[in-house]
Amino acid sequence: MNRPTIISFGEVLWDLFPDGPRFGGAPANFACHAAALGGEVSMVSAVGDDLHGHEAVAVLESYGIRTDLIQHKAAAPTGTVGIGFDEAGKPNFTIHESSAWDQLAWNSELEARVGNAAAVYFGTLGQRSKLSRETIRRALALAAKAGRPRVLDVNLRAPFQDDALIRDSVGMASILKLSDDELADVCGSFDITPTQPPAECLNRLRELGELDLVVMTCGAEGAILVSREETMSQPAVATKVRDTVGAGDAFTAALLIGLLRGDSHDTVLTNANKIAAEVCSQTGAVPFKALKSLS
Repeated sequence: MNRPTIISFGEVLWDLFPDGPRFGGAPANFACHAAALGGEVSMVSAVGDDLHGHEAVAVLESYGIRTDLIQHKAAAPTGTVGIGFDEAGKPNFTIHESSAWDQLAWNSELEARVGNAAAVYFGTLGQRSKLSRETIRRALALAAKAGRPRVLDVNLRAPFQDDALIRDSVGMASILKLSDDELADVCGSFDITPTQPPAECLNRLRELGELDLVVMTCGAEGAILVSREETMSQPAVATKVRDTVGAGDAFTAALLIGLLRGDSHDTVLTNANKIAAEVCSQTGAVPFKALKSLS
């Protein structure tokens, strides 16, 4: 079976944990997991001409990810994020500004690669600067014209979010993935009052955003998938949680890989929950070992 070609747009950075730095950034985490699960992945971002930048590119390449579209910015540092944890083990973030990934520029190489990709992934945080936002949206318009899936994995981080950003991002996507923690903000941007069961809100988002699919992760409760034809939920896979950083990125990678290879929605959701549980059982968003392939 051919490996699906996937392009991931957005931040490449280092998460500064209490016990030391770890490679991160939701689009970079997604890229690593998608490559480990069988995708032919290109990362589109920018890094500084510094140790963090060189190491980030090396990590990506160790997963077999193409890095020739990563831009190197001598005048800006590779992105970093300070991370702490609450009593429940959920992370809190301090995202440092004026990073290299805020300076992502359009070029002819990007145009050629996007036009031939099987799918494009993007988030909200990677659009916080005007230049990077314009570059990502130009790529999404090209992918939409070519009829390619555009996966939006909502990554809301104050103060780099607002209703217009959420609405515009959903409008450029064909598949929306969010967490239950993000549901109220995303619904609010569309003037949707959150209801029970939440599947009603997800279906309304699908309709208003003219989306093919909406998927919401619900932590220990598993995940919900809503399409034009069906609504389904899958329970989470039991695991001993060490930390949850990167679990959603791994879930999205498994989700997209499964969809691209034509798996049923039930199979896609089951496998995505399995991969997310595996990441939760380990420390760090991207364990420095190959993940198990989807069965």
